[in-house]
Amino acid sequence: MTTPEQDALAKKRFMAITLVRMSGVALILVGLLCALDKLDIPMAHLIGVVLILIGFVDVFVVPTLLAKRWRS
Repeated sequence: MTTPEQDALAKKRFMAITLVRMSGVALILVGLLCALDKLDIPMAHLIGVVLILIGFVDVFVVPTLLAKRWRS
């Protein structure tokens, strides 16, 4: 039914979506560290909130957009 090329492409796309989600989770965790003032940087709370918001978009929105774009 599917060719080896299609299988390889599907695996690459799955890996890309998985990596996007994992990077989003990493951003959320770093954002939490900043927001809770565990890192000693200026304006850590504000930077933490921004990183958390970007992380949530990275986890929930971007994979959906990629899947819609790649749907065939």
